[in-house]
Amino acid sequence: MTTQAEKYESAKAAAQTVEPVQRHWRDYFTFNTDHKVIGIQYLVTSFLFFFIGGALATAIRTELATPASDFVSPELYNRLFTMHGTIMIFLWIIPASAAYANYLIPLMVGAEDMAFPRLNAVAFWMVPPGGVLLMASFFVGAPEAGWTSYPPLSLTSSQVGEAIWIFSLLIVGTSSILGALNFLTTILKMRIPSMSIHQMPLFCWAMLATSLLVLIATPVLAAALILLSFDLIVGTNFFNPTGGGDPIVYQHMFWFYSHPAVYIMILPFFGAISEVLPVHARKPIFGYRAIAYSSLAIAFLGLIVWAHHMFTSGTPGWLRMFFMITTMVIAVPTGIKVFSWCATIWGGKISLNTAMLYGMGFISTFVIGGLSGVMVASVPFDIHVHDTYFVVAHLHYVLFGGSVMGLFAGFYHWFPKMTGRMINETWGRIHFAMTFIGLNLTFLPMHELGLLGMNRRIAIYDPKFQDLNVLATVGSYILAVSMLPFVVNVIWSIKKGAKAGNNPWRALTLEWQTTSPPAIENFTEEPVLWSEPYDYGIDSYRVDSDQPVEEILAEVKADAG
Repeated sequence: MTTQAEKYESAKAAAQTVEPVQRHWRDYFTFNTDHKVIGIQYLVTSFLFFFIGGALATAIRTELATPASDFVSPELYNRLFTMHGTIMIFLWIIPASAAYANYLIPLMVGAEDMAFPRLNAVAFWMVPPGGVLLMASFFVGAPEAGWTSYPPLSLTSSQVGEAIWIFSLLIVGTSSILGALNFLTTILKMRIPSMSIHQMPLFCWAMLATSLLVLIATPVLAAALILLSFDLIVGTNFFNPTGGGDPIVYQHMFWFYSHPAVYIMILPFFGAISEVLPVHARKPIFGYRAIAYSSLAIAFLGLIVWAHHMFTSGTPGWLRMFFMITTMVIAVPTGIKVFSWCATIWGGKISLNTAMLYGMGFISTFVIGGLSGVMVASVPFDIHVHDTYFVVAHLHYVLFGGSVMGLFAGFYHWFPKMTGRMINETWGRIHFAMTFIGLNLTFLPMHELGLLGMNRRIAIYDPKFQDLNVLATVGSYILAVSMLPFVVNVIWSIKKGAKAGNNPWRALTLEWQTTSPPAIENFTEEPVLWSEPYDYGIDSYRVDSDQPVEEILAEVKADAG
């Protein structure tokens, strides 16, 4: 029988510092099937669209700094609003989660690549043209009905702009479906033989749940958009009330996807946080199986809560009650995660580096969004704040305070693995401080605005709301400026940052058993699962990958004897 020391020696040998074959910069502009290249392609592309969407958000907030429409016209404001929401959801958060999944899943399960490498490349190369088409729709009359493109409002938009907008989302949605197929197959079928499903990193569990949601919900959105395009172009009346159609059917089809889409956007970063916190708190994750199965519970419940967006759409009382209950119940598996994360860091040896700061910032801001979510799940309260800035505040605390904060936690955590360099922690902390302050200054006042009755999707408002809007606008400027130290830090660290070594965080999951950045084939030999993924502090000799093998074996023998 192979001893623990022999297993560890084999794993150590595989993780010895070997200069990996370096990719040329031109590889990242080609149809490359390496999952790591595709992951970087997704990440860079999504960040480019993030900067565009953020610029649009800054323009929107500049208009809202004053009650009058003195920066952009109301029509242009509506088109900016549509483009901002669509870009941030379909071209930023969802592709960014695909970036992490592409880069990390094969490494985490010990595979050489994704299950379908060519399909993986096709999925990415659908995103840039989809994004370009989406941007083009803005210049030919993008819909003014918001990112939901709700009929009959959308029927008043430019048919050309609306059609291009729809086509772009169909392309990006198809890319998402292809990616989900790949992630699901890789997780279930490509793990090394020694890794059981209950030894997978929690990020893989999160992507398993996310992929199932994508495969079930995204085709429904595609069907709704295709039918809407028929109404616009062919003259059918699926949703057009003037011809006997029912726009409420569109609401049902749209929200059947778009509420699960919230979990498609947040679940991957739940997984990222579950990787970040135990490493930088040096403690085993609390409630591994509870966190893992709560991801699947969220995916299931997420499919039966969509109509809480429609409490004011003539929904019958008994149906309102059903969706109110299911929406409140979904807080239970989410609360299990939050409790487990807090228990993980409680009493740990916390390293307050940038990744950990973003991880803890994620918990605090996401909980605010979760609590306001429970509030709007209640039918009477939802009717009161429907279509007000309270809903905008809730949405952004979940998706910015949750998804984006989780994304940055993962970015700073895996930056050494992706680049082989350490990022500058001082500038990273400045980035975190500006992001955290800007986030709360922008979106916290919106709760009060909503309770006072300020409607969203308007450019002109009652002057009594101006003071709170000025605060929110100042916060948005801080968020915009916060990206400057981030960009400078990333560029400088890639060129001049200290070499990271294979495993600077002394982490236990398999992606840290190879070089940084990983070799083209990922591992020089099949990796060995020599530890549970979160056994920090249980066997100290297992966690220092830069320690010579001889010293590790000596510690193993000493512990055994």
